[in-house]
Amino acid sequence: LFKFDEFKKLVKDFNSVADFLIIYIEEAHAIDGWAFKNNIVIENHRNLQDRKKAAEFLLKENPSYPVVLDTMENLSSSKYAALPERLYLLREGKIVYKGGVGPWNYHPQDIRAILEK
Repeated sequence: LFKFDEFKKLVKDFNSVADFLIIYIEEAHAIDGWAFKNNIVIENHRNLQDRKKAAEFLLKENPSYPVVLDTMENLSSSKYAALPERLYLLREGKIVYKGGVGPWNYHPQDIRAILEK
């Protein structure tokens, strides 16, 4: 949820010209894996139901866009090198922006600059 408020503002400002989607992928900082102290308590997903339950933390933020789940084979995460988080902008099915790997290289303002043009 690093910079999540900035992402929500981006959605609010540009939802009339762009469609937004979050794909909830494998948990990067599960408590039974590589966890941060004082992080949200989420275990590694062992099945799709675990992933759905973990995604409910995100849904509590009341996003105004769809949140979908990656497969348990992590197809989206693998295809888009998304772990732990990454932004993409697609236009007519083609990638026009591929953000850096988050959280440190996760920059919603880059998407904002493109959409403002």
